[in-house]
Amino acid sequence: MPTIVTAAELRSVLGVSTALYSDSYLNDVIDTAETVILPMLVRYASPIGSVELESNIATYRVLGDNNFSKGQSVVITGCGSPFNGTFTILESSNIDAEGFIAQTDSRIFVDALYSEFTGYFTVAITSADIIQRKVIPSGLATLSGASTYVGNSAVESAVLAVSVEVFQSRIAPGGQIEGIDFTQVSPYRLGRSLFNRVSGLLGAFIDTDSMVQ
Repeated sequence: MPTIVTAAELRSVLGVSTALYSDSYLNDVIDTAETVILPMLVRYASPIGSVELESNIATYRVLGDNNFSKGQSVVITGCGSPFNGTFTILESSNIDAEGFIAQTDSRIFVDALYSEFTGYFTVAITSADIIQRKVIPSGLATLSGASTYVGNSAVESAVLAVSVEVFQSRIAPGGQIEGIDFTQVSPYRLGRSLFNRVSGLLGAFIDTDSMVQ
């Protein structure tokens, strides 16, 4: 379901009726637009690299920065059962350091000492113990309440603009829009320039990490 704009808002911009295009159809168009825009913006989300469950406490180890704090509600997806769902964080940290020291004949030797700095957070899940396992492809933890950009005029305008492009490409014959002189407006309306056309609106919110992906 869309989180930034509603089907009613898009319907008002397009000037179409429910008899022609249902809310579910327009919601699908908006979802497509948000899929293009939201991953490029700074957001409270972290990819999950591994999961573990012990004594009804699930531990999620994240890739990169841990953007969550104790007491927040997060939505977990892509981690499989029983790790998916909405949970309240019990503990959260940006450092999970582990070390191994071997002792032989009353002497201590550093056999394999390392520190693994991995952010993690824990939640309560009542289920059988599950040993630590990798999540491939990585799961995703997102701050509950959908996006922090709900109500942001610039982001809403960008989503609406892209939604209109997606809608028009769907209904145009052959997926290409023609001008009144029957020339094609652009053969690449949904190409890589799609996001660039609204980047001016989103300049203050673009995640710098997304620029090098």
